Amino acid sequence: MRFIHSPAYCRILPFALYMLVLAGESGVAFLTDHGWIAAFDTRWLYPLRILAAGAGLAYCWRHYRELDGIGRLSLRDWALALGCGVIVFWLWINLDQPWASLGASSGFKPIDASGRLDMPLVIMRIAGAALIVPVIEELFWRSFIMRWIKDKNFLAVQPGAAGIGALVLSAALFASEHTLLLAGLIAGLVYGALYIYTARLWVPIIAHAVTNGVLGFWVVNTGHWEFW
Repeated sequence: MRFIHSPAYCRILPFALYMLVLAGESGVAFLTDHGWIAAFDTRWLYPLRILAAGAGLAYCWRHYRELDGIGRLSLRDWALALGCGVIVFWLWINLDQPWASLGASSGFKPIDASGRLDMPLVIMRIAGAALIVPVIEELFWRSFIMRWIKDKNFLAVQPGAAGIGALVLSAALFASEHTLLLAGLIAGLVYGALYIYTARLWVPIIAHAVTNGVLGFWVVNTGHWEFW
């Protein structure tokens, strides 16, 4: 039981659950594409991703001491988070060249059979991307991985002492899970730098949420589904 409530476990669990369901989606898509199981709309597995990650967060929430202080954020913290979140969004949609990407993505297209927006899918996607994903990813990549690279006793590492090497390596690993590799690298560097500079995990979480939220509304209004 001590392991189950360890600081590392609590930062890994929500992210791992999210990735596990994502892998399951790919498996289901492969089976349906080859006719081995009945056709299934895998877009509706996205809520399962969010529910699984959210359940992991809820189970471990009391162990996230870093998330107790959102009310102590200064105006500077909020300004940094909002500004950097918008900048990362702008870079994200402009760094989609083939040389800066790991292949191409078909994206998430919330269109129903009549060609209209499927609003439950839209709401589900934006809410999950803006409210759950930033929390699980910042807990995993910045609070855990970046500090763990510096010292295996990561809780003893103050954010400002993580160092450039840990920042760059964790950002590179973060980028590897995104199709837009260069954009993902820059995003990881920005979010990591915010954590180092402010020593408050809520700042990169909010920046990440702004990026994902603005991106979601932009995608829906422009139809660039490949960015989802």
